Amino acid sequence: MKSKLATIIHCDHREHQAKLGKRHAVTAPRAASPYVTGLVACALALFIQPAVAQTATDSSGHPWQKIQMPTATEVARAWVNPPSEYGPEPYFGMSGPLTIESLAHDLDTMKSLGFHAVAAQAAGGMTTTYLSPQYFAFFKQFVEEARKRDMKVWIVDDIGYPSGFAGGLFMPSKDKHDLSMQALSLGPRFPVKAGETLNQTVSANAIAAIATNPAGERIAVPIQNGSISWTAPATSDYTVAVVEHVFRTSPTRSDTNPTHAKDSTQPLEDYLNPEATAAYIEATHNGYFKAMPEYFGTTILGFRGDEPDYSIAGLPWTPAFFDTFQKAKGYDIRPYLAAILLSQGGGRPRPPAATPVAASVGAAAATPQSDPAFIPTGPPTPPVKLTDAELRAKGDYYDVFSQLFRDGFFKPQGLWCAAHGVEYQVHLNHEEMEMDLTRSEGDFIRDMKYVEEPGIDAIWHQIWTDTISDYPRLASSAAHIYGHPQSFTESFAAYRPAPDITTARYILNEQLVRGINVMETMFYPAMRPDNPPAQPVSGNESPGAPPRPRGGPSLLMRDPGFPALADYVRRVGYVMSMGRPAASVALYIPSSSMWLNDTASDIAFVSTERLLSERQIDFDIINEDALATDLKAGPGSLESMSGNRYSTVIVPSGSILSQPELDRLKAFARPVGNQPGGKVLFLGKTPSLIFANTILDARAATPADFTFATVETSAQLPPTPTPPAQAPATPPGPQIVPPAVEAALNRVIPTRDISLDTPDTALKVNTRRLKDASVYFFFNESAQPISHAVTLKTAGKTVAFWDPATGTVSPVASTPANGSITLKLDLKPYETRLITVK
Repeated sequence: MKSKLATIIHCDHREHQAKLGKRHAVTAPRAASPYVTGLVACALALFIQPAVAQTATDSSGHPWQKIQMPTATEVARAWVNPPSEYGPEPYFGMSGPLTIESLAHDLDTMKSLGFHAVAAQAAGGMTTTYLSPQYFAFFKQFVEEARKRDMKVWIVDDIGYPSGFAGGLFMPSKDKHDLSMQALSLGPRFPVKAGETLNQTVSANAIAAIATNPAGERIAVPIQNGSISWTAPATSDYTVAVVEHVFRTSPTRSDTNPTHAKDSTQPLEDYLNPEATAAYIEATHNGYFKAMPEYFGTTILGFRGDEPDYSIAGLPWTPAFFDTFQKAKGYDIRPYLAAILLSQGGGRPRPPAATPVAASVGAAAATPQSDPAFIPTGPPTPPVKLTDAELRAKGDYYDVFSQLFRDGFFKPQGLWCAAHGVEYQVHLNHEEMEMDLTRSEGDFIRDMKYVEEPGIDAIWHQIWTDTISDYPRLASSAAHIYGHPQSFTESFAAYRPAPDITTARYILNEQLVRGINVMETMFYPAMRPDNPPAQPVSGNESPGAPPRPRGGPSLLMRDPGFPALADYVRRVGYVMSMGRPAASVALYIPSSSMWLNDTASDIAFVSTERLLSERQIDFDIINEDALATDLKAGPGSLESMSGNRYSTVIVPSGSILSQPELDRLKAFARPVGNQPGGKVLFLGKTPSLIFANTILDARAATPADFTFATVETSAQLPPTPTPPAQAPATPPGPQIVPPAVEAALNRVIPTRDISLDTPDTALKVNTRRLKDASVYFFFNESAQPISHAVTLKTAGKTVAFWDPATGTVSPVASTPANGSITLKLDLKPYETRLITVK
C-alpha cells in the first residue's frame, strides 16, 4: 500500500471535467487554493487508473453520463422504453444464505415490477465473507444475471451505513485503525484558585487548553513539553480545560457487527484524509473492479454511497488539519479550539452503559484514545457564548473542514469512478436541516462538486401533502452546476406513516418537479432460498397489513399499481434528464453564515425557496464556490457547466459574504456594451461582514458595497416549517409575503418565464431545454383541481402533451404571440402535466 501511495497524482477540476467530457472547466475555489486542494487533495494516493491490461471504458461512450442535446423527436422515439440507465431501481438487500438461483428470481420479480436497475447491497447471513475473493466471484454472477435481463447495477459501497467502514477495515484490531475517524474534544479539566499555579502533565494527545472563570472570561493556556504551568489571575478562580484529539467515529450499522447495533464497533475512515479513502477504495471499489472489469460502465453503473457525515461530539479532525489550516488561512487555529468546543457543550460523548470513566486522564499516551473507552471526568460543560473573534475563527475552521471533507472523501471517489467508466452516486445526512448539515458535512454543494450523481434522502415524513419540502433542489442544483444530467433520491425508508400508492406518487412527483430524475425506492430484501415462514409486519408498513414473506418486495411494491408508477417515473425521469436545465434564477445558500451560527440565514434561505417555488420561478441553488469561481461569467450572466445561464441572483439574509463573491456579483450586474447587466437582489438583510480569505479578518460591510443591487430589508419572509419526522398536527399555513418583498422580486425578474392568469401557489414547475424545444413539467400539489391560462416565454409555436402513462405525444391547442405562447392548463388534484413547446 505505501509504495503505491508514493505516486502523486495531480488532479484539479479541469482534469476531472475532461475525464467526464464536460464542456468547460473551472478554477479551484477561493480558500482551497493553493493549499487545501493543492497540498492535500491533489497529492492523492488514489488508484484512479485502471490496472494494466484492464482498460476502463471511456465515459465519452456513455451518453447517460453527460449532458445531451437531442431533438424532441429523438426523445419521443426513446421515451416509450427508455434505456435501463435511467432506472428506476429498488434498494436491494442481499441478506441470508442466497444462491444465484434465488437472486435470479428476485431480478425477475424486480423486472416485473417495472425496475430496470438495482442498487445492490451486501448484507448479513451470506455464505461468502464480505469483500473476500469468493464474495466478489458471487457478486459477479449476480451482475451477469442482471445483464441477461438488461438490468443495470449500482453497487452500494458498504455492508451497512454510513459509507466508509468497509465492513470493519478500520477497527482497533486492524492495521488500518490509524486511518479511522478522529475528532477534537475537551478532555480533563482542572480547577485553579485565584492566584494559584497549576502544574499538570497532560496527555500526548493534548493540543490546546483554555482557562474560564465564572464570568465567562477566557484565557489561552500554553502547553509546553507535555505540561501546563499556569498561574491564575488573582481576581478570580478558573477552570482549565484541555483539548485533545481522540479516535471518535460517527456510529455505524454494519451487518458484520455481531450485535447488529448502530454503534462505534466498526469505525469509519478518516474522511478528511485521502490516504484513508485510498485504503477504503482499494478494499471496496477496486475489489469489484479487479473481479469484473468488463462490466464497469456497461452493466455496472457505479457506486452508491450513503450518509457520510460527522455525527460526533466535538470537531472533525485529521492529523494534517493544523498545517493545512495554517497555510490556507494564515494563522494558528489552536488558541480558539477550546472556546469553540465549549460553545458546543464541550464535545463530550455520553458515557455508554457499564463503561468506566478513564482513570488516568493526565497520563501520557502515544496515540489518541478511542471512544467509548475514553470519557472525560467531571460534569458536562454548559455551552458558552463565543466572542466575535472566536465565532469568526469557527467559520474558518468549518471552511477548511468542508474543503478537506470534499477533497479527502468525495473527490477521490468521484475521480476513481470517472477513470473507471462509472459514476459516484451519494446522498448526505440532514439535507432538510441545513444548520445541522453545515456542522456535520460543511456545505452540501461543495461536497457534491466531484460527485457525478448527487442525491437526497426522503425519509420519515419529510415529503408529504402536509409539509413544505424544497430541499431536493440541493441535489439537482449540484448536478446542474457541475454539468451532470442526473440526480437521485432514496425514498420511502422508515416512512411515517407508510405511503400507499397514491401518496407514493405524490412524494415522487414533488421530487421530480424539483429536478430529481432518478428514483430509488426502499426496500427490497432478498428472498431466501429456504423460503422461511412469513415475518410480522415491519414498522415501515401500515398497521393491519398482512404478514409479508421473509424478503421480497415491500408492501408498496406489492401494490398492483406499482408497475404503472415505475413506468411513469421512468419516462418522466428520462425526459427530464435530456437536454440541459433551463433555470435562469440562482438562489444563494448562505452556508458560511450558518457556520457562524446564523440560524436566521437558514430560515431566510428556506423561506425564499418557497417564495420562488410558489411563483413558478424555476431556480438553482448556488453556493460560495459556484458564485466566486465555478460558474462561467458572461455579459449579464453566470453559466453552469450544464449550459443554463442565470440572469438573476437572489441572496437571502446572511451575515457574511466573501470579497470574491461580491466582486463577481458586481461584475455580473454591470452592463457590457448593449448587453444589460444581471439582476441581484439582497433580501431580508445585507451581509454585515466581507472577507477576502480569512473570516477572522473580515471587514465591516458598508451600504456602498451593495449599491449595484436591489436591496430589500424593510420586510422579512415568515419562517417555513422544517420538514418533520412525524406528521404535523396541522399542515403549514400559506406564506404571507410582504408587498415590499413581492415588489423587489418583480424588479429583478420583471418578465417571468412562466406566467399564470391568476396567482396559484399550488402549481410547481421544472424546466429543461432540448435542441429544438422547451420542456415543462407541471405539478398541482394541492387537493383541489386547478385551471389556468399559462403563458410561456418561448419562441416555440407548437405545444405537445407527453403522456407518461402511455408513452404517447399529442398536440395541445395554444395561442402564440410575439416571444410567448399561451395554453390552457387543467389539472386534477395532485396531477402532473409534461409538455414541450417546439
